Parts: sequence; structure tokens; C-alpha cells
Amino acid sequence: MTQPERTVERERIKLVIGGGFGVGKTTAIGAVSDIDPLKTEEVLTTRSAATDSLHGVENKTHTTVAFDFGRVGWDGPDPVELYLFGAPGQLRFWSLWHDLCDGASGAVVLADTRRIESSFHAADFFEHRGLPFVIAVNTFPGTKPRTPDDIRDAFSVKDTVPLMFCDARDGGSVASVLVTLFTHILKIRYPDLTPLDA
Repeated sequence: MTQPERTVERERIKLVIGGGFGVGKTTAIGAVSDIDPLKTEEVLTTRSAATDSLHGVENKTHTTVAFDFGRVGWDGPDPVELYLFGAPGQLRFWSLWHDLCDGASGAVVLADTRRIESSFHAADFFEHRGLPFVIAVNTFPGTKPRTPDDIRDAFSVKDTVPLMFCDARDGGSVASVLVTLFTHILKIRYPDLTPLDA
């Protein structure tokens, strides 16, 4: 008699995606999520012009006012399900960041080289909370290339913080960022763990 195949339950891991206003957080979650992402976007109006500078993102019409949520599952020997929470970029919404980070295992700092300083606060925030993070530079079309060393110096982060380039519109590219973050978290949690490909 054939035994029914045992279903391995996925481990659930919460991750936060932060960064400056308009760097592509909502787009990144939408590109990689297995479900239709939850968005809390509102239309930008002239009333917010004094607080939400559109310098460098003049074509932006909507902004996240609470958070975005997406979910992506990976099967395999140790299946996982990632819960992705996108944090709002404007400083006036930063009171939400503490709640969004509760229970999180790690974070992505998404950056835009046109306004790289807009994501400095996110890196500082995660660093002060002791939350492992990676820096992912969203390669917007037409932006001036910057070297990894230049970006690392701008953020003033240690060499141990992974830094990579990505396209927030591409699910595979965003997945690579998440894999890098997940690997970084494992290295911190289990420093003596030998990689499988070693």
C-alpha cells in the first residue's frame, strides 16, 4: 500500500523592504509576490508638495501611506514562505516602521542612485535595531552608473553588509536580492554553518 506523500510545512519568515520615497519598494514586492500584493497607495496631490519632494521622480503619481504586503514561497528540502512588508518612504510615516519591523528576520534597503541619500535613514534604522540587511540599488533607466565601493562609502556600512544591483520590475532580480538577504541572515545566525557548495 502506497503511503501518502508527507507535506513539509514552509517556515514563515518576515522581511521588511525599506528605502526612500519613490525608490521602487511597491514595484519590487509586486514583481516577486505569489499573490496580488496588498497596497495602501494614495494619489499624490499638490497639498503634499511641501513634504514629498518629487525631485528625480517627477512622474510619480501615487505613494504608499501605510505598507505594502506580498508573499513568496520557495519549495525544496527546507521550504520557506517569505512575508514581505514594504515600508513607506517619507519620514512623516516613520512611526509605522517600528511596528513593521516587529518579528522581522531581516530587511532590504532599496536605493536609487539619483537620490541615494533618501535611503540613508533606512540603513541607519535597521542598523540601530540590529536587524540584518542588504543594500539593493534599483537600476533605473538612464541613471549614472556608480561603483559598489562608491555606494558603500556613501552609506558608510561595513564590508559585511551585502550590496547588489537589481531591477525592481523584474521578479527574478528581486528574488536574487531576497536570496542574498536570506543567506546573510543564516550566516549571522549560524556563523559556523558550512555552505553546501564549500
